[in-house]
Amino acid sequence: MLLWNDRRLRLSLTGLGAQYLLALLGVGAFSVNTGNNLLYLVFALMLGLFLVSGILSRRALQGLKVVDLEEGNLFAQVRGGLRLRLQDAGRGRLRGLELHLVLEDSTVEPSFLARVSSTGETVVVLHARAARRGWIRARTLELRTRFPFGLLEKSRFIELDKTILALPHPRTPPAQPAHWQGEGRRTLPQEGNSSPEGARPLRLGDAPGRVHWKRTAQRSQPWVRTFEEERPLGLHLRLDLTTWTPGRPFERELERLSGAVLQARLQKRDISLELHGTEGIREVHGYTPCWRALALAQACGTQEAGPPGIPLS
Repeated sequence: MLLWNDRRLRLSLTGLGAQYLLALLGVGAFSVNTGNNLLYLVFALMLGLFLVSGILSRRALQGLKVVDLEEGNLFAQVRGGLRLRLQDAGRGRLRGLELHLVLEDSTVEPSFLARVSSTGETVVVLHARAARRGWIRARTLELRTRFPFGLLEKSRFIELDKTILALPHPRTPPAQPAHWQGEGRRTLPQEGNSSPEGARPLRLGDAPGRVHWKRTAQRSQPWVRTFEEERPLGLHLRLDLTTWTPGRPFERELERLSGAVLQARLQKRDISLELHGTEGIREVHGYTPCWRALALAQACGTQEAGPPGIPLS
């Protein structure tokens, strides 16, 4: 049942609240018909409890301000986290809030805020899944509460003007792509002379004893441990935008390159990306800059499909 609604605040009865209100009206009717003072007292107590529920739930929504919405690394079609920073004027106040974020072309799981820290600022993680790469607009944040008795539900809407960049889905590349270079042989340390540092896909000549079973189960392909003495070579990716047209093949190529960047990050290797477009050649270095460049890349060719982005040594 909707009692009152404006642009920023909505008040509604819950199922329990509707039953409570019917009981309240029933007690009031009996007290009037019988003139029983005890029923009048019960009616007054129930009415007071109902009003206190509304006042406290509204107070729980006041004094909160959105400081920032941090995107982190949010990949398309993958569940990722968004960090919402809130400033609280009433430090340490009980809130009992459900947070619902409306994100364009995305699904966001509700989060819960019980109490804001005494420092006045708190961080809430919202798990989102973007449907596509590129810029996505955060429209509104809804703060919803049934605190303290669950009789009334109040919602406050905060307009957001924030854009978040969704990165291409990191498709896992083949373990040993035939057209990839820069995967030079690494020195194999003697057993017991170094400690494990990371993991990488299995290569020809790797010892079976170095298999990383947990990562193998996660990736559905053989992975092995890397060691501190091993010096991974850098990986250079190249993508010619003039040979691609918009469409699913181009998106799959971006996903494959995004997976190559993720693999390089897991192996702690340097990464760079060279983009060829109509305005010239642009090169970026680092994991996040490469992902962001792929997320914003636009095909500008005239052919049906083009050659893959070839990693160079």
